Amino acid sequence: MHAKTDSEVTSLAASSPTRSPRRPAYYVQSPSRDSHDGEKTATSFHSTPVLSPMGSPPHSHSSSSRFSKINGSKRKPHAGEKKFAMIEEEGLLHDGDKEEEGLPRRCYVLAFIVGFSLLFAFFSLILYAAAKPQKPKILVKSITFEQLKVQAGQDAGGIGTDMITMNATLRMMYRNTGTFFGVHVTSSPIDLSFSQITIGSGTVKKFYQSRKSERTVLVNVIGDKTPLYGSGSTLVPPPPPAPIPTKSKKKKGPIVIVEPPAPPAPVPMRLNFTVRSRAYVLGKLVQPKFYKRIVCLINFEHKKLSKHIALTNNCSVTAL
Repeated sequence: MHAKTDSEVTSLAASSPTRSPRRPAYYVQSPSRDSHDGEKTATSFHSTPVLSPMGSPPHSHSSSSRFSKINGSKRKPHAGEKKFAMIEEEGLLHDGDKEEEGLPRRCYVLAFIVGFSLLFAFFSLILYAAAKPQKPKILVKSITFEQLKVQAGQDAGGIGTDMITMNATLRMMYRNTGTFFGVHVTSSPIDLSFSQITIGSGTVKKFYQSRKSERTVLVNVIGDKTPLYGSGSTLVPPPPPAPIPTKSKKKKGPIVIVEPPAPPAPVPMRLNFTVRSRAYVLGKLVQPKFYKRIVCLINFEHKKLSKHIALTNNCSVTAL
């Protein structure tokens, strides 16, 4: 077959039956291979339709293929077309390499979770370190014995012994030194002991203390019929002294002179308890705790019944 001229192609296009108007189609031509030995060989082109934004009918592919073959038999590809095809193929290869080298999405999610956890832990540690030195201050002021009575009785086993009944009020001052947090305060049982026997007990009612504030705390210490097993002799008030008869030189008959009794020795007692304070700086995640053990030595005298016994200098406060 002879190569058809442009006029013949034009006449063929004119003699073809009239069809409905079609939108233009665009084509990209790329060479399959080029000869590098200098010989002129036939070069084939692959015609790939590229649809216009409005689309084109499917049957336009056959006519465009013929048009591509006719043009391909006449001319050789330009250097610009070869360069464009090579760039396009290299771009596709690089895109494939990027997809293979990219990390999966779950790795980014995992990295975000780990990073957020570390940052949150570091922030919590800073808050804890800032709150820990701001310890509350506790000062035991005094104790007042409203009642202290010793009488004979029997314990649970029926053994006869002295029984003590007492009622006292403990006063202390609690101060929260925290600048940015409040504290919840409670305590262990308050034990009042005499000769290693607990004769009274009480507890601090739970309360909340706001930042940079203080309050006076009152605690009732109560004991009811506690057996002393022979240790209550010093708690019994001494009897009044008997009158001593003497003779007078001026008057006949004896004259009674009452001498003042000797003051009884103070009765040593021991007060022991622990105050627990807990701050919620960052909810329940950051909870600095402050425990303080308080030990007070009390010298009880019967003449001080219903009076305040100062304990400011007789108590030791130890941080646990």
